[in-house]
Amino acid sequence: MPAQHPAQVHKLFREAFNSGSVDAVLALYEDQASFVTGPGASVTGKIAIREALLGFLAMRPSVRLETISVVEGGGDLAFLESRWVVDGTGPDGKPVQMTGTSREVVRRQKDGTWLYAIDDPGVGR
Repeated sequence: MPAQHPAQVHKLFREAFNSGSVDAVLALYEDQASFVTGPGASVTGKIAIREALLGFLAMRPSVRLETISVVEGGGDLAFLESRWVVDGTGPDGKPVQMTGTSREVVRRQKDGTWLYAIDDPGVGR
């Protein structure tokens, strides 16, 4: 089910990410969305975002995500912010935990659903 309102994008992201399906996660992004991969670095487009996400998903992660704020502006844009914790397994088989504060811009599509236009998960910030 696509997001019918901006805050629902976080819920759908959590479900898709925890399923381990890169395709389910990518379905939440516009075709030319931008994804921040670290301080001062980003990728654009679903092919590049897929590659970035595969690194996270290789950890067989689970994410806990709490929406902090939703600011709607201009009818077709919204700014989301969340706190998240990812638990996974590192390449050495040891547990890994990462935390961060994400910031995203989501855009209403022509069909009324919402997708990520810009996703900054806050890794390394």
